[in-house]
Parts: sequence; C-alpha cells; structure tokens
Amino acid sequence: MSRIEEALKKAAEQRGRNRTSSSESEVPDVEQQVPQVRTLKQRVNALLDVVPLKINHLMLATARDEKTAVVEEYNKLRSSLIALTSGDTFLNCVMVTSTVSEEGKTMTALNLAISLAKEHDHTVLLVDTDLRRPSIHKYLDIKPEVGLVHCLRDNLPIDKALIKTGVGKLVVLPAGEAVKDPVDLLSSNRMKAIVKELKERYPERYVIFDTPPALPFADAGVLAGIVDTTLFVVREGRAKLEDVVETLEELKHHHLLGVVYNDAHSFVNRQSYYYGNY
Repeated sequence: MSRIEEALKKAAEQRGRNRTSSSESEVPDVEQQVPQVRTLKQRVNALLDVVPLKINHLMLATARDEKTAVVEEYNKLRSSLIALTSGDTFLNCVMVTSTVSEEGKTMTALNLAISLAKEHDHTVLLVDTDLRRPSIHKYLDIKPEVGLVHCLRDNLPIDKALIKTGVGKLVVLPAGEAVKDPVDLLSSNRMKAIVKELKERYPERYVIFDTPPALPFADAGVLAGIVDTTLFVVREGRAKLEDVVETLEELKHHHLLGVVYNDAHSFVNRQSYYYGNY
C-alpha cells in the first residue's frame, strides 16, 4: 500500500472513530485540526506532516504553475529522459554533471526533478552529491541539519536525512555539510550500498544525483561507475571544446544518456524569449 493510500485510510479511520466516540473532542477530525486544508492533496500532506516548500528562486521555473518556453524545454527533457530510461531495464539512477562549474548542472537537475515529480506517475528523489559545494538546499531555501555526508560518515539511516518537499512527489536528500575531499566517501562501499538501496527500495522512483563538475574533480567519475546513466550538461560559451571532449572521453566507458545544450543563444533568437542561465 502506498503512503498516500495509507494516509487516506488513516483519515477514514479517524472519521469513523469520530462518529462512534462519545466525545468528539477525544479524537478530532483532520479538518478540525487543520481547518484551512480543503483539497485532497493538502489533506494528505497534512496527515504526512508535509509542509510544501515555497520555492521562489527565479531559476526554478518548473516549480511555478506557468507555461513558459523555459518550462516547455524542461518538459521536453523530462519526456526524453523517460523514453530513454524506460526500456527492459529501468535506468532510474541518473547522474547530472558538466565539464566545469557554472554550466547549469544543478539547475538542470533541480528543474528536471521538479518536472518529473509534478507528473502523476513519477516519484523523484533528488540527491545532492556535490559534497564540495552543496547548493540544492539553498535553492530550495531549506536548512537541513543532516544529509548524505552523515549517512556516509556516521552511518545515519537514510530515512533520517530525507526531506519531503510537498512539491509534487519530490523528496530531497541534501548533502548535509561540505567536505573538503569527499572522494573517499563517494567511492566507499557505504556509498555503493546507499545507491543500491535508493535504487531498489522504490524501483519505480527516479533518483537524480547532482555532482561536482567532472573535469577538475574525480567525484563525477566515481559516481558514474555506480549509477545507471549520466546526463551531461554543456553551457554554450562556457567550457572549451577540448575540455568537453576530454571529459566525455573519460565518461565514455559509462552509460551516457545524452547531452543538454544549455543557455543556447539560438533558442533566444528563435523564441524572442530570455533564456538566461537555463
């Protein structure tokens, strides 16, 4: 039984107890506890103790209920991802990386995860594996006390570090804290066990990993050997062609899903729409 089904069952049981109880104050109804909650989605979130995040960052276009050219491009990316990962073997563990910094890999991972999570059929876990400069929590305006680092270093159970966002079916596993040299943690047997657990516990769920850029650090190369597939982000005018080729050469032994060409000026000219850092 899914968590939503369990929540609805719980609500029904509470209503039944309310009808049979001699004193309604002993078992208050969910609507009495949270009178402002009216929609089914809000009632389920209330039962699951989920407070939907208020995502206000300008770059997280998919978090807003607006039909823009940027959102449409991410929806196309979502459709392509689903098509390319839904074969005989479901490639549900997807790593997002780039050649160098400031190519938009984190924005791509975030917007893709939100776009997937807002679809009816897909639950999504977004994992911040950029342990050098974790940033997912900043974009989502959350302040986690623990995260992946604590799961790796201190054997904290994964469930203790997960954050339910209330945005579609999106759950976040933040980094927790920055680590100066995380390669040993990411290449450990504990990390392999965590990826295996995340992949197999909910086999229908997408798990998206945001990583450091691949050229200056070994982190992405290590993770590429653990996850199912890699989505590679290239920002127009940012990385040198020879560096992109070198990075792809290093990743070619792992399953490369495709390349996202980011901040494309041809898109701006064609659509007369400011594409910005997307």
